[in-house]
Formats: sequence, structure tokens, C-alpha cells
Amino acid sequence: MSGICDGRVVVVTGAGRGLGRAHALAFAAEGARVVVNDLGVRLDGRHPDAGTDRDRTSAEEERMRQGGPAAQVVAEIRAAGGEAVAHAGDIATTEGAASLVSTALETYGRLDTLVNNAGFLRDRMLVNLDEDDWDAVLRVHLKGHFLPLRHAAAHWRAESKAGRTPAARVVNTSSGAGLLGSLGQANYSAAKAGIVGLTLVAAAELARYGVQVNAIAPAARTRMTERTFADTMAAPATATGFDAMSPGNVSPLVVWLGSAAAAGVTGRVFEAEAGRITVMEGWHPGPTADKGARWSPAEAGETVRRLLTEARAPGRVYGTG
Repeated sequence: MSGICDGRVVVVTGAGRGLGRAHALAFAAEGARVVVNDLGVRLDGRHPDAGTDRDRTSAEEERMRQGGPAAQVVAEIRAAGGEAVAHAGDIATTEGAASLVSTALETYGRLDTLVNNAGFLRDRMLVNLDEDDWDAVLRVHLKGHFLPLRHAAAHWRAESKAGRTPAARVVNTSSGAGLLGSLGQANYSAAKAGIVGLTLVAAAELARYGVQVNAIAPAARTRMTERTFADTMAAPATATGFDAMSPGNVSPLVVWLGSAAAAGVTGRVFEAEAGRITVMEGWHPGPTADKGARWSPAEAGETVRRLLTEARAPGRVYGTG
């Protein structure tokens, strides 16, 4: 295999299913050697053996019989002529994140690209959201981005200081829920918003070491979205055969951002859905007023009312119609 990632070593977390699997296959098709990470947990992050057999689909049970979802994706890549290795560690732990990076270095001798994608859902309306469900979702999404990034960045910094400045790339996974909010997903929305902040800081701090960091906010048919977007996700392919909700539609952008061809692109957030790519522009100062002195509460209120008439309306929170 050869392509725009020929010779690069790419780590993809949560790569056993959905978007992560699509990314891993796409990187391999472009010549990358891929470390396929997946813990093999259920949609809510619990171990597959928890609960009854009814909690698992037949496809999930078949993956477990074949060694888990990471091993299955590795087998797919190798069957197509590519190179890949499985990693089944928990990347939201220091040990798991460190072993993820060391797996790439010990197996292939280098690390070029990190795609942070792992995550799961525990949706509840805010007043019903348990502390454990809050902590678990923040842990896998936000901490699960931070720790692999930290360990990869330490390696790249050492390389840079040794005179071997890399063309390193990080692609983080946020969400429209993190950009706009989503009803019933306060934990998930908060985590995904945090990932945007992490992306911006990492891009600024790591540029000196040859590292570029960007984020995507994807929309596609996966285990995590099938309940939220049931009607849309069930839409059939078009007459031309284009399946608008296929996870594979997001992967070309991720592969490009993870390649040397993306030189100069960093600190950006992109929405990716079907055949559409959007550069998200984030927070920018809008209408403002400066009295030059302290406002009274009444004056502050009157001023805010006036400024809001001049401001752009906020995007609609997902689930509000």
C-alpha cells in the first residue's frame, strides 16, 4: 500500500468500531502502519461480560470470539496488505496511554500521528445524571484525549530536542454537542467542549516541537449516534450509491490532517459530515460597549439588552427542535 501517509506510523484510539475503525482502515489504505487501540467495552463503557447476553449484539459477540474489536480491525488491515498491531489498553490511565505510545515505538520504531477518538455515552437529563456517569464520560473523552496526547508529545519533544524535529500530527475528536450543546448529554457536551480547549492549547504549546494539533466534530452512523439521530442514520444510500451517514465519509479529512501534506494547518476545528467539510470559527468578540467606568446593575442590563439586538443568534442546542 502507498499513499499520502506512506511510511507514517499512526495511532488511532477507539478504533475497533465506527469512526475509529473507518479512520484506521483509511490510514492503512494510504500507506500508514497503524496501532489499533480499543478496549472492547459496550456503548456505556462497561465490560462486555457485564450484564446479560441480551446487552450484546451478535456482531459484538462475534468480535469477542475473534479476539476483540481491535484484533478484528488489525486482521482486516493485514488482509488488505497493510501493517497494523492491536492495543487493548485503557488509554484513560497513565499506564495505558504510555503503553499505547510505546507499542508504536517498539513495533515500528516511530510515531507520527495520534488520532484521539475513543469514547462512550451515558446519557441522562441533567437532574437525573449520576456523579459516576459524569465522571466516567469525562474520564474517557477528556482524560482519554489528554493522556495519550501528553505521552506522545513528550516523545516528540524529546525528538525535537535531539535535532530530529518531527512532522507530527494530532487529530482530536470533539462533537457538535461540544460546540452547541445537546439535550440529555451534559456530561458528553462538557467533555467535547473541553477537547476543543485542549486542542487550542496543545496546538500553541507544541508547535515549537513540530507538532500540529487539530480537532474534528464529526457526524456519522455509529453506535454512539444511532439513538440520537435514529431517523437520519437510517436513511438509505442515494441513487449514486453514496451513503451520507457512513463513518468512512469523515476519514479522508482525518487522514489528510494526519499526514505531512497538512503542513501549516493547526489549532483548527472542522465539522465533517457526509460530503461536507466546514471550518468552525469558534468564539470571536461580538458587539461591545465600554462606559469607561463601573456600570450600575440597571445600566449593565440595559446595555446587554441593546448589545444582544446587534449580536448573532446562538446556534440551536441539539434536541431543542
